[in-house]
Amino acid sequence: MNIWIAIAVTAVGCYAVKLIGLLVPAGVLERPLVQRLAALLPVALLAALTAQQTFAEGRALVLDAKAAGLAAAAVALLLRAPFLLVVAAAVVVTAGVRAMTG
Repeated sequence: MNIWIAIAVTAVGCYAVKLIGLLVPAGVLERPLVQRLAALLPVALLAALTAQQTFAEGRALVLDAKAAGLAAAAVALLLRAPFLLVVAAAVVVTAGVRAMTG
């Protein structure tokens, strides 16, 4: 029964967030600070998610093949490689490190 309570609370919370977003006056959304934050927020959230998924295993910090793949992707990005090449480099390096370390 607890799972259904959690689902209901989540659904109500999502609806409330959507409703609050619709009720915000247009003047607030046109401010330069709000527009700048709205542009930067997805990048910050994606970076935090990437770091958490790469370097965390439960509550422990780990450095494994995922970190090597992320480093390879960062190098490819610094070299201004196309996106598919960045992803391919990360995949190849991650798979290679996993193959070598078992």
